[in-house]
This record gives sequence, C-alpha cells and structure tokens, in this order.
Amino acid sequence: MWAIIKKELKSYFTTPIGYIFIGVFLIAFSVSFYFTVIGYGNVNYEYIFYTSPTIFVLAFIIPLLTMRTFAEERKNGTEQLLLTSPLSVTKIVLGKLIAALVIVIITEIMTLMYFGILCHYGMPHISTALTTLLGFFLFCLSYISFGLFASSIAENQIIAGIASILFFVILWILPNFNEIFTNISLIEMFYKYTQGQISITNTVTYLTFTITCILLTIIVLQRRKSVK
Repeated sequence: MWAIIKKELKSYFTTPIGYIFIGVFLIAFSVSFYFTVIGYGNVNYEYIFYTSPTIFVLAFIIPLLTMRTFAEERKNGTEQLLLTSPLSVTKIVLGKLIAALVIVIITEIMTLMYFGILCHYGMPHISTALTTLLGFFLFCLSYISFGLFASSIAENQIIAGIASILFFVILWILPNFNEIFTNISLIEMFYKYTQGQISITNTVTYLTFTITCILLTIIVLQRRKSVK
C-alpha cells in the first residue's frame, strides 16, 4: 500500500494539483481571516473554517485530489495494470485515500500560522481549535471518499469532478429547504465541531459514510477487475 501512497503523493507534487489545492485553500482562508479578524475583531480560529469563502473553495478543490484517481488510470490505459498488480483492490483504494488525506493534513498544519497570529491579538480557545481541526479532517475524509467513488464509476475525470461538486453543493443547500436534511449535510455536521463539540452522532455518521463510499469503490473496482 505504501507504493500506492508514494506514487499518488509524487503525482500531487510533480504536477500543480497539490500546490493548487494548498495555495487556493490558503488564499480563501486568508480572505476569511481578514474579514473575521480584521473586519469584526474576532479571535476565534474555528470560525475561519466555517466561512463561505472557505467552504465554497473546498467544494471545488477537493475534487482536484480525487477526480483523477481512477478515471485517469482508465483513460491512460493503466487501470488494468493497477488492478492486476499484486496489491489487493482494498490496498489500492486505501492508498489513494491516504495520499489525498496527507495533502489535507499538510494544509491543516499550515493554517496553524493563522492561529499563531490570533494569539498576538487575543487568546483563542485551543480545545475548540483542535476540535475544529478534527471536524475538518472528518469532513474532508467523507468528501474525499465520495470523490474516489465518483472517480471509480465515471468515464473521465471531468465527469468525476462535476459529480463530486454537485454532491457537495446539493448537501450544502438541502438544509435551506427543510431542516430534516441537516442530519445528512456534511457541512452542517461540521458546524458543531467549530463550536467545540465532538458529536458522537456526527462522528459516527462521517465514518459510516466514509466506509460506505470506500466499500462501494472496492466493489466497483472488483467488478472491473473480474471483467478484465
């Protein structure tokens, strides 16, 4: 599995994808930081993660990490080599998932410089900040797992990217029509973490959703493998 992780990480950093993800997110984070801290004098690090610029940008940059994972392999004709390699399909899927998560973790670590700046202006809540980082990780984990599934069934990476974005946007706006959808909105569930609350229900929902997407991706690839 390490070979897959290494291969994916190399592809993220030998192409602009990894840099675009980190750079664009930090730009959006900086905009949110400016309006939250400078505009309102707020020293809550966690609020920056839940502002519209940050969330909106996430909708478009996470698919950058996932849309090419399997769809590009299929397009380049390397999918057959991948599926017939000694590695199990499960290890292949998990390897690609972990590689994408490493990019997310690097990005989270880089946002800590904003936490340091906030410490100059006041005393941010460390426990709430850590809870927010956990929630952000779980949120990205769920979104990435769906992106992998979309990439496994899409004919090309553009379709996989569009499917992921539509999924994100639909879950984002559904609670505006009916509160019942709040319980299935990945973004609404993230909100509790920004309040310093580790919701067991939401954590289980995130993990269950992730596992479901991973299993569906494995099933799709196993069927492709059996056909080949």
